Amino acid sequence: MLSLARKTLNRVPSFQDLLQGRMSHPDISVDVLVIGAGPTGLGAAKRLNQINGPSWLILDSNEIPGGLASTDVTPEGFLYDVGGHVIFSHYKYFDDCLNEALPKKDDWYDHQRISYVRCQEQWVPYPFQNNISMLPKEEQVKCIDGLIDAALEARVSNTKPQNFDEWIVRMMGTGIADLFMRPYNYKVWAVPTTKLAYSWHQLIAHQMQCAWLGERVAAPNVKAVTTNVILQKTAGNWGPNATFRFPAHGGTGGIWIAVADTLPKEKTRFGDKGKVVKVNANQKTVVLQDGTTIGYGKLVSTMSVDFLAEQMGDQELVGLTKQLFYSSTHVIGVGIRGSRPDRIGDKCWLYFPEDNCPFYRATIFSNYSPYNQPEKSKKLATQQLANGSKPATTEPQEGPYWSIMLEVSESSMKPVNHETLLADCIQGLVNTEMLRPTDEIVSTYHRRFDHGYPTPSLEREGALTQILPKLQEKGIWSRGRFGSWRYEVGNQDHSFMLGVEAVDNIVNGAVELTLNYPDFVNGRQNTERRLVDGAQLFAKGA
Repeated sequence: MLSLARKTLNRVPSFQDLLQGRMSHPDISVDVLVIGAGPTGLGAAKRLNQINGPSWLILDSNEIPGGLASTDVTPEGFLYDVGGHVIFSHYKYFDDCLNEALPKKDDWYDHQRISYVRCQEQWVPYPFQNNISMLPKEEQVKCIDGLIDAALEARVSNTKPQNFDEWIVRMMGTGIADLFMRPYNYKVWAVPTTKLAYSWHQLIAHQMQCAWLGERVAAPNVKAVTTNVILQKTAGNWGPNATFRFPAHGGTGGIWIAVADTLPKEKTRFGDKGKVVKVNANQKTVVLQDGTTIGYGKLVSTMSVDFLAEQMGDQELVGLTKQLFYSSTHVIGVGIRGSRPDRIGDKCWLYFPEDNCPFYRATIFSNYSPYNQPEKSKKLATQQLANGSKPATTEPQEGPYWSIMLEVSESSMKPVNHETLLADCIQGLVNTEMLRPTDEIVSTYHRRFDHGYPTPSLEREGALTQILPKLQEKGIWSRGRFGSWRYEVGNQDHSFMLGVEAVDNIVNGAVELTLNYPDFVNGRQNTERRLVDGAQLFAKGA
């Protein structure tokens, strides 16, 4: 394996190269350099460590690994993931690596998804389009009419939907589109689905495409929906995350800290010692904030590809990345004193299409693990009541406690008032009956992520089919949620395997299935790679 790896990697700069001035002398040289210790970077590092061939190093500017899958802790002791993350998997290799990192049964909690859509002052079971029987009669009629029209149109149409909005109407009709799909997806993506949308700082018109949908959106069965409406029944769980698991301790970020702990410490540089300030693709070097220069043969970069282009100073690539769109995400956390109310119950995450709240999704984060909030015995002061008024006393008192995590999108087409967002979200919780006006809030959390969601716009593929090959010609594999910019393979399992498969492609030319064939990997359980005692095991007798 070592000789194979060496043949396929660019050689480390020689003394003759340096004399001829083709590249500066690096302080450190490795065959494969990995930038970023989120799921993708850790997947690459894990595979490199397993192969035990090329020399490698992983860098991250954060002291703690995890990236966009990390977890924050408030001063009061409430945990919040930096977004709505749960663990479900399409890959045995991913499962193996997580089970190696957290091997004990009590390291995990297993959950059945219990999700609802808040609509017309009702909790409609997810997926909404299969459960319109919960709506008022007038809305049921509109939705059924739209479904019938869509079904009739589908029978005679000889063209495919050209964008996301056309897909919504073609699959579900205008009733469900107007009541849920259009307003909800605008709140998620911060891009209207119904028309060309223009960013204030760019003249490029863009619409969302529909190729990314796959298993993420349930297509309704008109007969089943009609039957459920007449019999007043609800449909059962649907989708790849109908069951999921969650770590007992440390939130989602605890998973990636544990995975990083399985790697040799001497091959990791985190914090200020791992902060990249310059990428020189011609000389195959990166410069760190402390002045250290690292030479590499191949580079796996998980930083956002638009930022990578800027770090490289490549104006052609910078221009191409202007065709990629994204929204920013605000994560809001609210810690509440008291027992979890019956109206909340065992709910996992909830969707909010209506305009009586700024958030599109709420997660009952305290339901995922009892360790996501302080113990009952911890005394905390009430900061405010949910209606914004001051509490009768600010004397610290015991719990119990529970918590809610909210997500709000932002873009130039959907601006957000940063000053009032926290208060607006708390009011939204009252408006949607998630909180009572007199509930005691003992902790709040607010963090904004500039790159939140990579938008699957119509321009995306045209840009990526130029950007990614150009980078690869320079020895750079740009991978990950924003490294390769494909939302349909942006979950934690996908992201991890994007790093794994990038390394396999570098070392032996293996096809990167997750990057290039999203529908294929999403439609099956992928067992080609396994992790057994640190060795590679292929399925069925390799």
